[in-house]
Amino acid sequence: MELKEIYSSKNTNKPVISYEVFPPKDDTDGQKLEQLFVELKKLLKFKPSLISVTYGAGGSNQTESIEIIKRIKSELMTTPMPHFTCVSTSEKNIKQYLTTLEQLGIENILALRGDIPQNQEICHDFRYASQLVECIKRESRLSVAVAGYPEGHKEAESLEKDIHYLKQKVDKGADVIYTQLFFNNRHYFDFAEKCQKFGITAPIIPGILPVTNFKTLEKMTSLCKVDIPKELYDKLNAHSEDKEYIKNTGIEYATKQCQELIDAGVDGLHFYTLNKEYATGKILSNLL
Repeated sequence: MELKEIYSSKNTNKPVISYEVFPPKDDTDGQKLEQLFVELKKLLKFKPSLISVTYGAGGSNQTESIEIIKRIKSELMTTPMPHFTCVSTSEKNIKQYLTTLEQLGIENILALRGDIPQNQEICHDFRYASQLVECIKRESRLSVAVAGYPEGHKEAESLEKDIHYLKQKVDKGADVIYTQLFFNNRHYFDFAEKCQKFGITAPIIPGILPVTNFKTLEKMTSLCKVDIPKELYDKLNAHSEDKEYIKNTGIEYATKQCQELIDAGVDGLHFYTLNKEYATGKILSNLL
């Protein structure tokens, strides 16, 4: 099912549910991959409309991503949405990958610039995600999603400038926007309002990261532009070594965050699962 259909046919009382997973690292014997599917099978009871699969810059884990995509489609009977980054990837390789996806019966793709690799030669066929969107629409029949940043991309001059670039991606053919994680819903609501003023009408799907580990939270937020509300940060910081407290507090906070978003009428919720079922499952059990 294509993205437009997924979000246009949503139940008015329930948001479209989707998950993000990534190819496990250092999985020499395949056990981590099998565990990933154990986790995903537990999450099937919440009837996700799609599962997205990350993709390393330059295609560093392309083989693993494709294997996961195949299994999501065949074993889980769920719509997969591969990610695809264009930085340091040649146009030839992009066209080959698009052909592979269409041969697998894939209908959707998340188009990203990706992080610029350090200390290596960079291919400059594509510099921006908008160029990738344009190429995908020209070379394939895939429905395209793109990323949005409620607090602005870390490299952007301003939030307004970042939304200007987002508008370019939508104008090139993007159907849906998935946001970077955020913890303050006000950032999402303000972002959505500003996008509307820029003429962006594509659904803007909030990305939700359930906090389950304090060190992981600090690492992830150091890599992107994300505000952690002081009340939440102080609670987590005061109990940073108490794993159960961190998980329970993170689940409680994310549940309230998601409920406020649902009450506001968002089209969907996109969970960054970190390849684990527990937190996402608890939140959805609280909500649905």
